[in-house]
Amino acid sequence: MSQQREAITVRKLAERVGGRVCGNPFVEILGVASLESGRAGDIAFVEDRKFLDAARASLASCVIVPEGANLDGRCCIEAARPKLAFALIAEVLHPPERQGSYRHPTAVIAASAQIDDDVFVGAFVQVGERAQIGAGAQVRTGAVIGDNVHIGRDCVIHSHVTLYDNVHLGDRVILHAGVVVGADGFGYVPDEGNVRHKFPQRGTVLIEDDVEIGAGSCVDRGALGQTRIGKNTKIDNLVQIAHNVEIGERVVIASQTGISGSTVIEDDAIIGGQVGFGDHARVMKGAIIGSKAGVLPGKIVRPGIWWGIPVQPLDEYKRLNAHLSRVPRMREEIKELKEEIKKLKERLNEKS
Repeated sequence: MSQQREAITVRKLAERVGGRVCGNPFVEILGVASLESGRAGDIAFVEDRKFLDAARASLASCVIVPEGANLDGRCCIEAARPKLAFALIAEVLHPPERQGSYRHPTAVIAASAQIDDDVFVGAFVQVGERAQIGAGAQVRTGAVIGDNVHIGRDCVIHSHVTLYDNVHLGDRVILHAGVVVGADGFGYVPDEGNVRHKFPQRGTVLIEDDVEIGAGSCVDRGALGQTRIGKNTKIDNLVQIAHNVEIGERVVIASQTGISGSTVIEDDAIIGGQVGFGDHARVMKGAIIGSKAGVLPGKIVRPGIWWGIPVQPLDEYKRLNAHLSRVPRMREEIKELKEEIKKLKERLNEKS
């Protein structure tokens, strides 16, 4: 059941984000909304000044606007980064709903498991031998926690997540429905008859604090070492992370990206959707890779913006695309030139 929300004044919200109040600071806010859907008690935001007229017309009680915007006395909060201020305010107004301490009678929990008293364990959850679950954690319906798994404080393990044996989660990790962590990596060695024998997959997975992983994503265990995801990294739905991949801190990876084994993605990198990585690639700190790019095995992607297949600096990609867009016209021009040359040859033959 939803918790009853408390109204918070615009002044207090502005203090939370370091903003400046214009208009009535005592207006009370209950929730966040868009400019179009906002009503009394809502707060909305606008980043682009060309939408200030829409902000003036919005029915929301307060609007977060860029610094120096003039909304003719309307209640607003001026902020250097309105979208960030809106997100921070949403954290205050809409904190995650958490169930209290509870263990559903259908949960199957090993006797050797160590579960803090302040943990929610939902229906049909399975917890393996010597597993550890920290205070404030939420383990939702049908989740499977393997042997020797460590789950830190305030983690949220959504429905039907599977954590294989020996996986380690830090604090405040969020795993959405259907995430699988610690499955065997895809590694085989062919013999003389091309029969493939499985390479040992005996490593583990370390997911550090404040990581969030979207629904249906998979993180394979290391073959002999570990697969690691660093602090504050955010991973979208349907992402595949292979064995021995090293992902740094504050990395963002969009949906349907596939990362092959032993790839390293350094801190603060941004990876677009449907990017494909060959094995042993390296993405350096601060690099940005656009959607549908292809990173060849062993490729080093340096800081900057990259795109295309194979991946290349954005300026080169745009230049190549510009040339490719001219190919149909060039084809026609070549046909015309060939006709002209043919006619010239015929005239020369007639004269000779």
